[in-house]
Amino acid sequence: MDALHAQETVLVTGGTGYLARWCIRDLLATGYTVHTTVRDLSAEAALRSLFPAAGIGQLRLFQADLRGDEGWTAAVAGCEYVLHVASPFPAAQPKDPDDLIIPARDGTLRVLRTAFDAGVRRVVVTSSSAAVRNPGAPAPSRPLTEADWTDPGNPKLSPYAKSKTIAEESAWDYAGEAGATDRLAVVNPGAIIGPLLGGHHSFSLQTVQRLLDGAMPAMPRLGFALVDVRDVAGLHLRAMTAPAAAGQRFLGTGTFLWLADIAAILRDGLGQQASKVPNRTVPDTLVRLMSFFDPSLRSVIAELGQRSDYSTTKAQTMLGWSQRPARESVLDCARSLLGERAAAATESASDRPHPAAAT
Repeated sequence: MDALHAQETVLVTGGTGYLARWCIRDLLATGYTVHTTVRDLSAEAALRSLFPAAGIGQLRLFQADLRGDEGWTAAVAGCEYVLHVASPFPAAQPKDPDDLIIPARDGTLRVLRTAFDAGVRRVVVTSSSAAVRNPGAPAPSRPLTEADWTDPGNPKLSPYAKSKTIAEESAWDYAGEAGATDRLAVVNPGAIIGPLLGGHHSFSLQTVQRLLDGAMPAMPRLGFALVDVRDVAGLHLRAMTAPAAAGQRFLGTGTFLWLADIAAILRDGLGQQASKVPNRTVPDTLVRLMSFFDPSLRSVIAELGQRSDYSTTKAQTMLGWSQRPARESVLDCARSLLGERAAAATESASDRPHPAAAT
């Protein structure tokens, strides 16, 4: 254990989430005591099993939900820091944006209020690069920076992008009103991929999974500023303790890749394992037509053909942050997904009765 952090405690909200688990892993490995919240304590055994060699005695679970006050005071008690990672991200965008906006905004304010009242030194809120850009609007001729903000009134925003923008704006407003801006830092990651740590799949991972499975026979002209989950977790820890991070937001993005670029990396790096990965793209006009019949496509229409580049100079210079190459992250992600699928198939086969058992 790192003696420097042995007496310090960090709350990570939403402990069963993809990014949250990597944050917990790094914190435990660094020597922190970790509190984490889950909606249901029945998740405890599975969550603990992910950290067998990371100081497991330092992990405590608390039942709390972003939609209610119960449990948060106990979860934050004794904590020096909070990483507010939890945020709703449904498999399909809701018809009513408030279904995402209200829990994201109110949950963030609930965590900030409880943390500031408890004397926490700093809260790091996970926002998104979606709170930095405006889909459908003319892209600036320069990379986007932390000075850029998404317009929450943009009618082309997806409910998710709107919820992240409003939640982050509300966090900064509340911290300012409380005279605690220097106790807040925000991380704005891009599309998070990388290896699994447990079975939870984020939206970005599902994209890679669909390419591998052949569930996407042809690809729309969509792209993402990819970033490795391990690098995003590291950025959170840097923003948590660095004096320079007080009152700052930090973009944590990587290389922009079109779906066709990701597919090419998979085919080149995985060989036969990528035999189902498509190599054709779908014209924008066809995707727009299909969106009339498939509501899940409507939230991506404004993103078709849109490229967004971001500058991470601030995180690099102020926090010493760096990112893995996108190719490494894509392939690590894919191999992890393939390994999970193989393990599931093996487990399923072992559960079947032996043919002799039927005679």
